[in-house]
Order: sequence, then structure tokens, then C-alpha cells
Amino acid sequence: MGVRRSFKFLLRPTTHQQTALTACLDDHRDLYNAALEHRRTAYRKAGVSVRYADQSAELKDIRAADPNGQGRWSAGSQQQTLRRLDRAFAAFFHRIKAGQTPGYPRFKGRGRFDTIEWPATKNGATWDSTPHDPTATRLRLLGIGHLRVHQHRTVRGTVKTISVKREGTRWYVILSCDDVPAEPLPATGRQAGFDMGIVHFTTASEPIEGVTDGQGHVANPRYLKTAADRIAAAQRVYARTRRGSKRRTKAARQIGRLHRKVARQRADHAHKTALAVVRACDVIAVEDLRIANMTKAPAPRPDPERTGAYLRNGSAAKAGLTTSIVDAGWGVFLTILASKAESAGREVIAVNPANTSRTCPAPGCGHLARENRLTQADFVCVVCGYTANADVVGALNVKRIGLVLRDTREG
Repeated sequence: MGVRRSFKFLLRPTTHQQTALTACLDDHRDLYNAALEHRRTAYRKAGVSVRYADQSAELKDIRAADPNGQGRWSAGSQQQTLRRLDRAFAAFFHRIKAGQTPGYPRFKGRGRFDTIEWPATKNGATWDSTPHDPTATRLRLLGIGHLRVHQHRTVRGTVKTISVKREGTRWYVILSCDDVPAEPLPATGRQAGFDMGIVHFTTASEPIEGVTDGQGHVANPRYLKTAADRIAAAQRVYARTRRGSKRRTKAARQIGRLHRKVARQRADHAHKTALAVVRACDVIAVEDLRIANMTKAPAPRPDPERTGAYLRNGSAAKAGLTTSIVDAGWGVFLTILASKAESAGREVIAVNPANTSRTCPAPGCGHLARENRLTQADFVCVVCGYTANADVVGALNVKRIGLVLRDTREG
């Protein structure tokens, strides 16, 4: 069975093509903002809700009225930009119905709109536009030309959409492909549970050769903490610059480069760890973490003795924990793990993590108590005396619950 996958490659545009790409991105951003203003004004003035179909129907007139601007680019990519705005409104109304903080769609300033998408068939974008040239792969974009692509791996499946993304001073192409053939791995017979942590990136229910150390731990690289001094120095340089100056732009780019490097390091570590886990285990039980809730700042508490005043809510103390969770990149790892497991024919089971590190995993015990976990690292059952590392206990319980859920589902 085929799966849906994305392939990301570095573009190598000429100076002229970079200028054209920037102009294309700016025009699509203007279209997005104009469409957003159209919706806002129509509803505020007349109570009318403007839909995607209404705005898409107006594209022909917009392109005809601005032949040297909006008329230069593919109508297919402009429709995708309008669909992007439509998805933002759909998410806004969904959050309202779910009782969440809605977050009304916002206008996109420079630096807040970095991606353009094209349908892959006859809409201004052609992948591998020069197949007769064996020395290079090229991407053709209407109004921009044939861009050279640094293709470092084979594209499989059927290309459905083509996206161009700007990251700092670099440009990338992202191909979204359907029917990418899966590559099942041979069975290993191993079933394992994994407990995510901060001291250790993750801990397995048993040591796995080539994945964990002798105690079952995978080290936490802490890339953001390693780069913290360089980022802080770059931010101090930025703070001393004048708004609108070239030095300010240069300092901002340096901060962006440092953060992008951290993101690449984090993704590389997640890919390598997930691949090792998928190769070693047939069934993988993981914690079903709500990372957004774990990193949310505590709500302020009103001071009953002073009107308009608030008590300390512990946000300063929690800031360090939040930074460590973000630095670990659990969400990136779990997403990559699920994707690789699907392609390899492995099974990933998400388990409610509540109390997994406080429940005794010893056969016939299962005692749950806060007192079982004396410190961050030590677990001692107050009933049977079972002793182990607290993270290993959590992984054992995640595995046990995951296997129960699997058997129940199969039954």
C-alpha cells in the first residue's frame, strides 16, 4: 500500500531568479492580505461571509487588471493561496466550536509569508522540466524560469503539489507525493515501550543495541542549550542596532541562521533515533503527550486583597522546564517515528502517560502512589520494594498498557 510523503530539496537559483522568486512571494502575500481584508470588510459592513469560491471567481478580473503584477504568476498558485486563507478561517471557526482560544487570521507581514504552492499538473509548475539533461534536475515555474535543484535522493510516487519555501537566504522545493511505495522491514520479534524525558531524551523498556545505552537511555543532545550563548550574543548585537538600519537586518539574519541550525540538528537527531527504533522493534508503544498543554504558561491568579493586582503564578519557575521541553523536540520525534513506522510496516501505539512513572511494574503488584517516586531518577515501591530508574519504570508501564490496548483492539 502506498503512503503520502514529502521530499525536500535545496534550490540553486540565479541572482535574476532569486529576484523573481522574491517578487512572486510578495505578490502572493499581497493577494492573501487583500483577500483577508475583503472578508473582514464584507462581514463588518454588510454581515456577508465571503467564501473561497467567491474570491477564486474574481481572480480572472484581478489578473487582467494587473498584468505586470498578479497577472505574471500562475492562477493555480494564486488559488492555492486563497485556499490557504480559507483553511485559516476554517481552523478559526473550528476552535470556536471546540471552546478553544480562536485566534483570528492575521495579515502577513514580511517574513511571515514564506511559502507558495502550485498544483503539480498544468498550473505553472513542472517538476524535472529538463529530463533530457542527465547532469541536473530542474524545476520550471511560470514567470521565473527553470531553477536548478540539488536532488540528493530519488523522488518516488506521484507528485501532487509543488511548494517553494524561503528559509533565510535559501530557497527549497517541497514535493508532496501520493502512492509512495512502503518498504516493510523484516520482523525482529521485539516489543518495546518508550518514555520521553528531559534528563534523557527517551528511555526504552529494555536496552536495545544500537539505539540505547546499557540502561536503556538515549542521551538528550540539548542543541538549544548548546547554542544559547551564541544566540544571546547575537540578540545583544540586534538590541544595539537602530530600527530600519542595515546592521539591524544583518543581525536579525544571524539570529535566524542560529535558530535554523538548531532546528536542523534537532530534526537530524530525531530522524536517526526514529530510524534506529523502527529497525529494532516490531511494536512501539509511546506516550500520547499533549505538548502544547505542557508548555502553556500558567494562568494569572487575581490577588483577593488588592484590586487589579495578580499573585505570582509560577510562570518564571516553569519557564526553564518549558524551554527544556521545546529543546528536546518530542513532537518532532514522535511525528517522524510514526511516519517511518508506517513505511516500515511497524505498529506504533499511543498510551496515556498519566501515572506511568508512579505505578509499580513488578508482576502481581501494580501499586500506584506518589511516594513510589522519591526523586526524579529513583523509583522505590512502598509496598513490594521494587527498585528501578523512574524513566525505565515509565517505559515498562507504557509497554504494558500499549500491549493491552493492542490486544483489545485486535480482539
